[in-house]
Amino acid sequence: MNFSITDYKHIFLRIVCVLIFTTPTFTTAQELKPFTTDGCSVFPDGNIKQHNLWLKCCIQHDLKYWKGGTFSEKLDADNQLEACVRGVGEPEIATIMLAGVRIGGSPYLPTPYRWGYGWPYPRGYKALSQTEKHKVQQSIEEFKNMLETLSSDLN
Repeated sequence: MNFSITDYKHIFLRIVCVLIFTTPTFTTAQELKPFTTDGCSVFPDGNIKQHNLWLKCCIQHDLKYWKGGTFSEKLDADNQLEACVRGVGEPEIATIMLAGVRIGGSPYLPTPYRWGYGWPYPRGYKALSQTEKHKVQQSIEEFKNMLETLSSDLN
C-alpha cells in the first residue's frame, strides 16, 4: 500500500487530535488559580443606559466557570445566566448570551473564559474531587476576605 505525503499528514493530524482529546488530565487541588472575573468577557456588561445591568449575572456565571465541573453543571450555570439576564428585563439579550456561552465556553478552547478556567488547560468536563471542592471553597473565602478588606479600605 502506497501512502502519499498528504495521507501521512492526515494520519498525523488524526493522531494528534486523538491524543489531545483523550489524554486524561491529572490536576490537583493545588493547581487551582485564584478566582478572577472579566465581567461578561467579550460581551457588554449592560446596555447603553445601564452599563452594568447584567454584570452581577456574569460575575456569578464566572464563579461557576472558574471552578468547572461536569457538563451538566455547565448547562445549569449557562441556564442560570440566561435566567438572571432575563430577570433584569432583557430576554433577547439573555437568549443571545446563552448561545454565546454554550459555544464559546467550551472547556476544550484555550480561552481565559472557558469552563473550568481556574484549572490548568485542558481539564475538560470533570467532577471535582472532595479535595478540589475544599480548595474551591478556600479560594472563595480568600476572595471574600479580600473584597471585605478592600471595601473597608474604600470607606
